[in-house]
Amino acid sequence: MDIRWWHIGLIVALVLAGGVSLFASSFPDGLERVAIDHDFIELGEGYEVIHSPMPDYTVPGISNEALAASLAGLIGTLMMFGIVYGFGKALKKSSVK
Repeated sequence: MDIRWWHIGLIVALVLAGGVSLFASSFPDGLERVAIDHDFIELGEGYEVIHSPMPDYTVPGISNEALAASLAGLIGTLMMFGIVYGFGKALKKSSVK
């Protein structure tokens, strides 16, 4: 099998996404922290503009938090890879014509 640069990049990205997510902070992110500090966090609770398939960077239905976060990282990385790869293929075809 011919290993290309993107094969290695994808493997590195998947290892990082699956592994680094285990060390993610449980503290709120910057926007949540500001909302907590300025006492308006409750204004954003209960409102959902778009349904998130992986709320709070976890896969719903998995009780093991570390596994849920790791899977969310892997799924997100694969989704982004698929989108970027698809755009790249489409752009390559359109530039060849």
